[in-house]
Amino acid sequence: MALKLNSEIKDQALATLQDNWKQPVLAMLLYMVICSVAAIPYASIAVSIFLILPIEYSLVVSYLDFFRGDKEDMVGKLFNCFRNYGRILGISLLRTVYILLWSLLLIIPGIIKSYSYAMTYFISIDHPEYTAEEAITSSMAMMDGNKMKLFMLDLSFIGWFLLCLLTLGIGFLWLYPYIYTAHAAFYEDLKANAVL
Repeated sequence: MALKLNSEIKDQALATLQDNWKQPVLAMLLYMVICSVAAIPYASIAVSIFLILPIEYSLVVSYLDFFRGDKEDMVGKLFNCFRNYGRILGISLLRTVYILLWSLLLIIPGIIKSYSYAMTYFISIDHPEYTAEEAITSSMAMMDGNKMKLFMLDLSFIGWFLLCLLTLGIGFLWLYPYIYTAHAAFYEDLKANAVL
């Protein structure tokens, strides 16, 4: 079965969001508010590691649930990371450390690796038996030959990104749910065409 075109992925994401924007936007708003806590002096690194990373994991997973049809209580799902905090922190932290280490080699290797690891959170939810390393390795396998496709999907949002800047950032409350839902659709399409 052939992979969907990126335009089809975006259409799927929009169809999922149609008449269902409230929960995704509220979840994104709360996530942005929580992220602003990381700006507090002397607390930013600890807050980013122990709070923001696990909540980001929950946010990504909530959009996968949303795409799969569970459109309720996305705000509450942001805190699901605390149910299995150790595993989720381990996965989030290891993924971030790997990306940072690759970024030390210059920006481009870090960007490439971030796309290699892009499906890690999704895979870890579908395979709760996987360790952090196994989820990352599976993401690398799934993204082999698909990194540019995901990059082009992200690049296709550049026009919306620029428009959001004109709204003083308010538009990102709608753009990021669109992107996150598109990533979930991208994962589902890859999963349907791959063996993990």
